[in-house]
Amino acid sequence: MTIYCSIDTSDLDSAIRMADQVVPAGCGLKLGMEFFNANGPQGVIKLREKHPDASLFIDLKYHDIPNTVAGALRAITRLGPDFLNVHASGGAEMMRQGLAAMKEETRKHDIKMPKLLAVTVLTSMDDEAVTSVGWQLPVENQVKRLAMLTKNTGLNGVVCSPLEIKMVRENCGPGFITMVPGIRPVEANDDQKRTMTPKEAMAAGATHLVIGRPITQSRDPGQTAADIVASLA
Repeated sequence: MTIYCSIDTSDLDSAIRMADQVVPAGCGLKLGMEFFNANGPQGVIKLREKHPDASLFIDLKYHDIPNTVAGALRAITRLGPDFLNVHASGGAEMMRQGLAAMKEETRKHDIKMPKLLAVTVLTSMDDEAVTSVGWQLPVENQVKRLAMLTKNTGLNGVVCSPLEIKMVRENCGPGFITMVPGIRPVEANDDQKRTMTPKEAMAAGATHLVIGRPITQSRDPGQTAADIVASLA
């Protein structure tokens, strides 16, 4: 299991300083839209130059027509991340074309193939939010439907809340990746609705964890990250 520290900042220097603290503690790095929109591919390259051995999850959650998503994934694959993602609700054809574009790009440039994940239901969404966009309750049913669609399309796994890990594992098998945000070492009052502690998520069968503010907003991010990693050893 790898813990990916979510580097949610538009400032490249701040991102590098945070990486300097959490990578030695054993964390991978998750770079999202805030970082990428401010710094672009060059920002990723600069961060990778500083920490070439850190596992990298570029979390941009692509969701568009199949051809557009395929082009975006083809471009981002060249940066050499370990994980990329799309929204499963974009549909099977979008996921298939995106995966095919990544495979073509890795063969063309003789580079490693990132693992492609699909987001099921965002961890910021509760029952009220789910029903407001027309999905049926319970949330778990929607996650199950999207996880199975993702698996049948040939992707490597899903991004899901910790509350759905067990269900995804039971329906999609032991080799299917579960990248799990919404991880909180202690109870927190923020925009994450479906949460769990690191130990609980590991016991439920999570493959990887994503932890942001509990690490990045602590007084000593490096020590906090090291403590969390040690607690799961």
